[in-house]
Amino acid sequence: MLRLSREDPRILQLAFLGSLLLFGVLVRDFSLQPVQVALCLGTALGWQLALGKGRNLASAAITGLGLSLLVRADNLWVHPLCATVAVVAKFTLRWQDKAIFNPANLGVLLAMALLPGAWTSPGQWGHAWIIAGWILMLGLGVTLRAGRMDSALGFLACWLALCAGRIGWLGQNWAVLGHQFTTGSLVLFSFFMISDPRTTPDHRAARYVHAATVALVAFTWQFGLYRPHGPIVALALCTPLVPLLDRLLRAARHQWPTPPPPRGLLDAPASVPS
Repeated sequence: MLRLSREDPRILQLAFLGSLLLFGVLVRDFSLQPVQVALCLGTALGWQLALGKGRNLASAAITGLGLSLLVRADNLWVHPLCATVAVVAKFTLRWQDKAIFNPANLGVLLAMALLPGAWTSPGQWGHAWIIAGWILMLGLGVTLRAGRMDSALGFLACWLALCAGRIGWLGQNWAVLGHQFTTGSLVLFSFFMISDPRTTPDHRAARYVHAATVALVAFTWQFGLYRPHGPIVALALCTPLVPLLDRLLRAARHQWPTPPPPRGLLDAPASVPS
């Protein structure tokens, strides 16, 4: 059930998110208990087994790791509840056999908006260039394999251009732009969430439009309305744009690489008759 093709980008993504989680717990002192991670991962994999008939367990593991990275709670029930909503919505909220919401995005939004004792902390990664650079390099490898580097870089380019325009308009020090770019949570959002190949538009031009729109909505939310977590909220608000763009600009649907069949007795060479 966990067999993956060597070309499958989810292999690198699992290593990417797992290393980030380990780094956060050991180096950044995340307020995250091992039991919370276990409950989150176990719940995501359990629902995937029940609803997906054992297929795409890697995607469920990625969702569980992503929620563990982004959601914080002072109890043990928030993480499994978020994982439940994220994975179940992937199977139930669909349009033309395509998930409407990014699972991790929906789980994080649920935690922030509705669940008591839950929060997300964009500043948990700090603002060090080395951390942002590490996440950037890992993210580039994942999105290159998944064919969604256009979504990640398109969002980052538009977001930073809008932030640069605001800094110039207000006459602020340009060091502020570097401070904003080195936010690990921004780079993580760009290369893990908005670049999900299963919930982004199929056509390349449509992905640029989607990324730019998410950046504009996020900028308006965060610097116009002075609300936190602009990118996460904007991605959810722009969800209806994906099926509309898929309808206007048609292209082949993304498919994960198919792993080779397991070798067994049927693969053994036939014996020579005596």
